[in-house]
Amino acid sequence: MKPSNVEIERKFLIADDSWRGQTEGVEYRQGYLAASETVTVRVRVGGGTAVMTVKGQSDASGLTRAEYEFPLPVDEANEMIDRLCQGRIVEKTRYRIRHDGFVWEVDEFHGAHDGLVLAEIELESEDQAFEKPAWVGEEVTGNYRYYNAWLAENKRT
Repeated sequence: MKPSNVEIERKFLIADDSWRGQTEGVEYRQGYLAASETVTVRVRVGGGTAVMTVKGQSDASGLTRAEYEFPLPVDEANEMIDRLCQGRIVEKTRYRIRHDGFVWEVDEFHGAHDGLVLAEIELESEDQAFEKPAWVGEEVTGNYRYYNAWLAENKRT
């Protein structure tokens, strides 16, 4: 069992569109208050809720990092995004798809990153086995160009 406040996540590009139509998506808007190599502070609004997330630096594998989440009032979160994030914003639709006992989160990006679609899976340990769905392609775990914080700062992938 992983410790609390730790995220173990693997990230992949999408191989094809066969994932579509399996579930309804939820629109998310997230802004970055701070983003460096050692810490990221994000505000996210979606599905009628809002959270502030603080993430630490990934370990050498790129899979594991500290993560803390705090609920926020939606109106205050939107205000923070609008007033404090200085355009460092990502908008996407998230689809949660169940496959082989896991939930895959598929993010379809909008705006400057329209056309980018990524799949993520959260694990209990770095070596936990899982089966990739046929629509999951190349692994990009640890590649900073696919971190949402990098996408918010860089308007082209």
